[in-house]
Amino acid sequence: MNPGPAVPGSTADGLVASRISVRYGATTAVDDVTLRLAPGERVALVGASGSGKSTVLRALLALRAPDDGVVTLDGRPVHPGSARRLRPFRRQVQFVPQDPGASLDPRSTVAAAVSAPLRWLGVPTDRRARTREAVESVGLESSILAARIDRLSGGQKQRVALARAVACRPRYLLADEPVSGLDGGTRDVVLSVLDRLGTGTGTGTGTGTGTGILLVTHDLSVAARIATRLLVMANGRIVDDGPATELLTAPTHPTTRALVTAVPRLAVAAPAP
Repeated sequence: MNPGPAVPGSTADGLVASRISVRYGATTAVDDVTLRLAPGERVALVGASGSGKSTVLRALLALRAPDDGVVTLDGRPVHPGSARRLRPFRRQVQFVPQDPGASLDPRSTVAAAVSAPLRWLGVPTDRRARTREAVESVGLESSILAARIDRLSGGQKQRVALARAVACRPRYLLADEPVSGLDGGTRDVVLSVLDRLGTGTGTGTGTGTGTGILLVTHDLSVAARIATRLLVMANGRIVDDGPATELLTAPTHPTTRALVTAVPRLAVAAPAP
């Protein structure tokens, strides 16, 4: 990451976007957004399509530099750059995409796909053992390690993408609609894995602290399952921020209320602390 000096007034720990704005030509996609994902925290960023969620995610992943503001990790600025320069950052912050087909080589074996970040990022570990552990942690049998990606179902590919993200035991995991399009059983498996990571009972940082999870979703039932805190976006801004259970059961902001009202019989259970 080639970290520079700490940003004055920034939070000492966590992945933080400080007053970021992102513009595409004359269009402002993200407008003066501040958010923090603390170590071990589980946050859902929700909002309608086009609200700015994915743009915030790209900025947090150092894939797009904000036009204003700054993204920091543990108080130090993070900027887009070469794969080599961002290697320390990628060890700590991993991503689970909505479409695993866009990130997995169809000709690769599962073992090669999951172990690739361990090699790219120079993680000092027994790669074979860590790869097997990551695959089993997402509910797949170790026998699948020899299978080619193009022979897998959509649900299996999504779990392989998740296994690849957790293999290096990142401190923070950012997921973009990770269960969109999955059947009920596979969806439940993936959400259970994320829940275990967040509570520190699954493959995680190795420190005894849960993985910090930022879940970007339009599905409030997913947010209710995973998150302890909810951020609501509309028109490029965060318009509501609070405990997930509180915002989902007694919403007061018009945008949050409209999102909750649109979901019949939303089941809200307080996630484990």
